[in-house]
Amino acid sequence: MQQHSVVLATTRFVVENARYVEINHDRIAAVADDLAARQLPTPAYDCTRHVCGTEPWVANFVLVVDTLNFSFWPDPGQARWRVTVHGETLDGYWALVAALRRALDEGVPLVDAGYLARVSDEEVADVLRGEGQIPLLAERAAALREVGQVLSDRYGGLFVNAIDRADRNALQLTRLLAEEFSSFADVASYGSYPVHFYKRAQICCSDLYGASGGADWGNLSDLDKLTAFADYKVPQILRHLGILVYADALAQTIDHRVLLPPGSGGEVEIRAATIWAVEFLRRALLERGVSLRAFEIDWYLWELSQTLPTSTQPYHLTRTIYY
Repeated sequence: MQQHSVVLATTRFVVENARYVEINHDRIAAVADDLAARQLPTPAYDCTRHVCGTEPWVANFVLVVDTLNFSFWPDPGQARWRVTVHGETLDGYWALVAALRRALDEGVPLVDAGYLARVSDEEVADVLRGEGQIPLLAERAAALREVGQVLSDRYGGLFVNAIDRADRNALQLTRLLAEEFSSFADVASYGSYPVHFYKRAQICCSDLYGASGGADWGNLSDLDKLTAFADYKVPQILRHLGILVYADALAQTIDHRVLLPPGSGGEVEIRAATIWAVEFLRRALLERGVSLRAFEIDWYLWELSQTLPTSTQPYHLTRTIYY
């Protein structure tokens, strides 16, 4: 079975058996009507903030970013982690990108696999220094060490060699990442049923495409078979749009900012419904003459989620390395 069908098939099982999360198809149609009427442009990868290019080191940098791309929200009572670079204060994902670019500018060899394989927790803390402390620092450092070790041992220190091993195919590369790097092995259980999400492995493929402009090692086949990336912000915007509807108990847990345990029924259902809501939205847009891939719809929704007013219902809080 292809990786694409594993992600969609296993998450579909969850959606069809869900008890806590429902997908409102009337709202999918209405949102698709609205987006089609506005002639939604294909979302662009932001090369003013990201590192872009086709040099092999850029692929290593993308892998480093996506190895660390998880869990930015603060514990209750703690300051939110923020980074100020060139006079701009950022939080969340963009703070991560800015901190890593700052480290490159300071001469930290972040794209050298040998350095990553032996990087200390303290060195990672310095790279990610800012206001407050990023959560799960030790787990991030461990993930970087594993990436450096695997790249050194199997791929001559270069992620482009792994991309080539996967035949420059997004589905095969997703599977390679999940199988060879434990922090990318994003698989949950729904009862006894395994559910494949592979959020960061899939987003790494789309980021390679974006950073390279779809050229050279970033010219991956089967990008259209990637699913949405099941995280915090995309289900929040889908709920805001009325596409995702939560059962009262789950809604109260989220709205009162109570932690939702990783692997719990509600958490797995939110992530599965996110993937299928975007898939249904993709199909509805296609029926209206708008051809976008699932990851491009995800990019659009994620950017839209960054503009939500503070009064918006919050996103769910699950402390995990997978997103």
